[in-house]
Amino acid sequence: MAGPVFPWRSGNQFELLIDGPAFFPPMLTAIARAEFQVDLELYLVEAGACAEAMVQALVSAAERGVQVRCLFDDYGSLAFTLGLRQRLQAAGVELRWYNRLRWRRGFRNLYRDHRKILLVDQAVAWVGGTGVTDEFWNPGENASDWHEVMVQMQGPLVADWQMLFDRQWRANLRRVAWRPPTHFGLPRLPRAPASGEGLGRVAYADARQHRDILQSLVRALNSSQRRIWLATPYFLPTWKVRRALRRAASRGIDVRLLLTGPRTDHPSVRYAGHRYYPRLLRAGVKIFEYQPCFLHLKMVAVDDWVSIGSCNFDHWNLRFNLEANVEAIDPLLNQAVSESFVRDFALSREVNLDDWRARPLWRRVQQRLWGWLDRLVVNLLDRRD
Repeated sequence: MAGPVFPWRSGNQFELLIDGPAFFPPMLTAIARAEFQVDLELYLVEAGACAEAMVQALVSAAERGVQVRCLFDDYGSLAFTLGLRQRLQAAGVELRWYNRLRWRRGFRNLYRDHRKILLVDQAVAWVGGTGVTDEFWNPGENASDWHEVMVQMQGPLVADWQMLFDRQWRANLRRVAWRPPTHFGLPRLPRAPASGEGLGRVAYADARQHRDILQSLVRALNSSQRRIWLATPYFLPTWKVRRALRRAASRGIDVRLLLTGPRTDHPSVRYAGHRYYPRLLRAGVKIFEYQPCFLHLKMVAVDDWVSIGSCNFDHWNLRFNLEANVEAIDPLLNQAVSESFVRDFALSREVNLDDWRARPLWRRVQQRLWGWLDRLVVNLLDRRD
């Protein structure tokens, strides 16, 4: 495993914020009250009411002398208009774009910055899976079409998030910005504490070079004793994750997957992931498909350990994307995560083997086609992770 590893930090405070109307207002308020520094790293940024609110907050902060740095993925921000970019730059906001799209780079254009991080005054951080688009939050209606969460945190852990952002901010000036620069941190992945409160750790992926975010998940799955609840919108898990889920279910662990239902932005990915259903169901894994809207959150609860952030834990993301999750052991956060899962399970349709066998022909064709393409991609990547 290349790259440094962050340690566990104690003395942190966490708050789970569910859906855009819950997490965007405090984020914008913090930016409005910032005294000296605001750092924002995002994948998806699109013009609209949500982007207008964020741009105005960043512009106001920069105009009163706050250092504002924004690192946006070039592909994910294609719909972020020139006018909005110019407003930020005119106010003094520093803008950098991750891996600018260039035809001559070929497959290297696939490398993307998928992280979602906001840091204010090096004292408070938000980490999760949101983008700045109207799907996540429409200020006029105070509503969201995509189901998402962010974790607000304070304490020693914020310094590690600041270090991760600064590291990528500096590396981004180089052509190969996805490669890890200078070393810091632990030499190997630390074991999660058995219990405690206010414990947190930065877990991340640096596109093939460093993936302790996956190793930490697999370790947690393999050592689970009571439950594994995992939510992801794009269910294309790696081989090691699938094996760990099956083995845990066969040991009698309560294994539940919360996946996206028919409302999704990528139907082909949903159908491709269906090819994993039969074997998981036969092993005793319970699968729930969320019905009210598009489920975009990425959240895992294994016993007392939780992991929340940008990572879908799929073979595509882990090979090509920069990802970042907060791992935590904290009773209050664990309770909030558990309650969120329980509510979402109640709003979902459980899939069983009888449903699977009774699915219509057109769905079988879609699943076979996209499943075959997914298998082709996995074979081309040649990664049994």
